[in-house]
Amino acid sequence: MTLDEAQVAKIRTLIAEIIEVEEDQIGSQTRFEDLGADSLRAIEIMAELEKTFGVSIHQDRLAEMTTLQGVCAVMQASLSEGVKTCDVTAS
Repeated sequence: MTLDEAQVAKIRTLIAEIIEVEEDQIGSQTRFEDLGADSLRAIEIMAELEKTFGVSIHQDRLAEMTTLQGVCAVMQASLSEGVKTCDVTAS
């Protein structure tokens, strides 16, 4: 499964809110660490993604979630595994 534009936008918004930066600062390859995020913020991002999208993300995948592109890859894998369906309207 490939994420659509609305899903990627929702992920970017969620990350921006958690690490307290403007959305336009988050490019596909921008490392969250370079924006001031630490490991606790990474865990918050993972937990919020699980809650918002209704997926289960294994802790081992956290190391892959250092950029928007990495987060999207993990999300695609989680959604493809059919853990749960994605709802971009969830808040």
